[in-house]
Amino acid sequence: MGVTRSVIAVLDIDGTLIDSNYQHALAWYRALRSVGETFPVWQLHRLIGMGGDQLVTAVGGEDLERRVGEQAREQQGREADALLDEMAPLPGARDLLVAVKERGHRLVLASSGQQRHVDAFLDKLEARGIADDWTSSADVESSKPAPDLLHMALKKLGAAPDASSVMVGDSVWDVEAAKRAGMPAIAVRSGGFGDDELHEAGAIAIYDTPGDLAKALDDTPLA
Repeated sequence: MGVTRSVIAVLDIDGTLIDSNYQHALAWYRALRSVGETFPVWQLHRLIGMGGDQLVTAVGGEDLERRVGEQAREQQGREADALLDEMAPLPGARDLLVAVKERGHRLVLASSGQQRHVDAFLDKLEARGIADDWTSSADVESSKPAPDLLHMALKKLGAAPDASSVMVGDSVWDVEAAKRAGMPAIAVRSGGFGDDELHEAGAIAIYDTPGDLAKALDDTPLA
């Protein structure tokens, strides 16, 4: 099928291409316990996909953020370091990157993760030679569900904020960020959110894995 127009594909890395959500939930649990605060892992998991700059407030309020936010984020990074070897590409993750590029689209991998984690994920995906660019938490002040990260993804390619683009993510926070950025969002189920939640947030389509999306690209705006 020929490409009728090029779009910019903005793909979340953490949880969408790399199976990392449950490890991050555990890392947050351990980090918060280390500063004397315990929250159920399921509650933390529901917030994965939201940036660390916002997660502490979301789970415990502004007082918790003021008291331990920075310390908890630093410890969460260390806890995630210890789990990096257990984080692996989801089925068909690299196939999706290749399929997007083969259709002539530009590709940005968008992450609000720490730079060292993004570097590790790029290596796991062998993505440096495929993606046109990528982001990390160092690129923006406010992470998802704010749209800043997606705006930065477009900016890295020299594209206007209203450029034709599509976001692929795994959480309601990804979909919400895309909606705020004016992008249609496609979701994969690896975030652990229900289809109804993803649709309600604004997802236009949902697939089990990146590989399933790669096989169905012709049915999406990335055809």
